[in-house]
Amino acid sequence: MLSHMSNAFCAPRRRLWRTWFDLVGELRSACRRQRTFLWLALVLAAFCLRPDLAGVTSFMRALHLGAAAYYCLPWFFHSPALNLDQLTACWLGVLRRRLGRRWVRVRGRPVVAVDGLKRPKEGQKMPAVKSLHQDCGCNAKAPFIMGHSCQAVALLARAAGAVFALPVAARIHEGLVWSNRDRRTLLDKLRQLLLSLPWTEAVTVVADAYYAAGRFARRLREHGHHLVTRVRTNAVAFWPAPQPKYLRRGRPALYGAKLKLRRYFRRHAQFQSAPSPLYDDAPALTLRYYCCNLLWRPLGQMVRFVWVIHPGRGRLILMTTDLAMAPLDVIRLYGWRMKIEVGFKQAIHTVGAYAYHFWMRAMSPIQRRSGNQHLHRRSAGYRQQVRRKFAAYQRHIQLGLIAQGLLQYLALCLRHTVWATFNTFLRTANPHGTPSEWVVAQALRQSWPDFLADLPLAEIFKKFLSQQTDRRRCPYYDAFLSHSPPAKAA
Repeated sequence: MLSHMSNAFCAPRRRLWRTWFDLVGELRSACRRQRTFLWLALVLAAFCLRPDLAGVTSFMRALHLGAAAYYCLPWFFHSPALNLDQLTACWLGVLRRRLGRRWVRVRGRPVVAVDGLKRPKEGQKMPAVKSLHQDCGCNAKAPFIMGHSCQAVALLARAAGAVFALPVAARIHEGLVWSNRDRRTLLDKLRQLLLSLPWTEAVTVVADAYYAAGRFARRLREHGHHLVTRVRTNAVAFWPAPQPKYLRRGRPALYGAKLKLRRYFRRHAQFQSAPSPLYDDAPALTLRYYCCNLLWRPLGQMVRFVWVIHPGRGRLILMTTDLAMAPLDVIRLYGWRMKIEVGFKQAIHTVGAYAYHFWMRAMSPIQRRSGNQHLHRRSAGYRQQVRRKFAAYQRHIQLGLIAQGLLQYLALCLRHTVWATFNTFLRTANPHGTPSEWVVAQALRQSWPDFLADLPLAEIFKKFLSQQTDRRRCPYYDAFLSHSPPAKAA
C-alpha cells in the first residue's frame, strides 16, 4: 500500500521519507486490518517527529491531530489486531534484508548485544511496577526505585566507521507472577526471548557479567550460538582431567587442578602486547593480554578465557564459548557491548520508547517498595485486564524501538542526505560522520510538510492523516488539499 510512494517524490530533500515509508511498508503483514496498519504508520511517524516525551499527548502535538485521535491512540496500543510476535519477526526480517551486509560479523556470525534496563514508573495503578535496585555508583541516584525491569536484544551494524546497536526487541521481564509454579529467572526469560526470534544463522551474543551463567550459555550452545561475556575476578576454572595410564575402578575424573583466574595476572612474562582494538581508544594505545582454554564448571565444557590489562581501564577477565576466536576479537566484541547502552540512552531521551503512562482503573493501588504482583489468586476477569494493559506496554516499547531503528537506518545509509536536510545549528556537527538519531529526527521534521505536499491526493495514507488532523492547529494543512508534482532529482 505504501510501496508505490517511492515514485511520488524524487527530490533529495524528500528521499528520507521515501526510504522511511518503504521500510514501514514491509511491516504490513504484522497487522490484521488495513486500518491497523495506517495507525501503525501514524504512530511510527509520531515517534520520529514528536518534540517532547509527554506520552500520547506528544503524538497529538507532533502531527497536530484532532481531539478524537487522543482516544484512538490508546486503543491502538491495546488492540490485539497488532500481533507483537509477528511485528518483531517482521522487523528482524527488515533488518536482515536491508542491513544484512552491514551487520558486524565475527567468524561469519552476526554479533548480538543483550542487556537489562530499569525505567522508573510512579504510577500506583500500573501492572508490573515493583521496587528495583539500581546498580549504580552515583550518589545522586536513589538505591531503590519503582519501575519496570526490561531486557533488550540489539544487532550491531557498521557504516562509515561507526557502529550502531540496532534494537530488535525488548520485553518487561519482572513484576508479574502468573503462577506460583513459575521458577524462571531473568536469564531464562532473556534466553526465551533471544531464541524465539527467527534467526536464520548462528549468532554471537555479547553480554555483561550478569549473564555469565552456565545455564544461559548451555541453552545458547544447544542452538549453535556462542557467548562472549565477562567473568568476575573471584571466578575459578579447572585444567582438563589427566588421563591415567591404567584403568581404575570407579568414575573417571572430570576436572583437573583448580585455578583461581585472578592469579593469572601475576604472570606478567606470559602476557602479550598489542594495539588496543577498542573503538574509542587512541591508535597508539597498547594493552596486554593472555589467553588460555580451561574447563568452566557451570557449563561443563572447555571455554576460552582472556585476561586483559588496560593502561587506563584496569584489569578484566573475558570469556567466550568459541574456542577458535582470536583474543583481540574477544576484547573488541566486549568493547562494542557499550553500544547497547548508548542505544538505551537514545531510546529514552530521543525516541521515548519507554515513555508510556497507561494505567489500569480497576487495579488495586500498589504500595511504595512493594515487590512482584501475584495474580494466581485473582479472578479471571482481573487477570485478563492485566494482560491487556501489560500487552499495551510491550507494544509501545516495541514500536518505539522500531522507530529508533528507522532513524538509525537513515543515519547509516543516507547520512549525506540527512546532513543536507538538517538545516539547523549544531555546535558539534560533523557532516562527514554518521549522524545521531536526534539529528535524523530533526531532518525528518524539516522535510515532513514537503513530503505531505508531494503525496498524491488519492494516496490512502494522506487521506487517513487528513481525517485525523485538526486543520485549525496544523500550520501546513494546505498540503492535504493540493498536490505538487515532485521535482526532478539533481
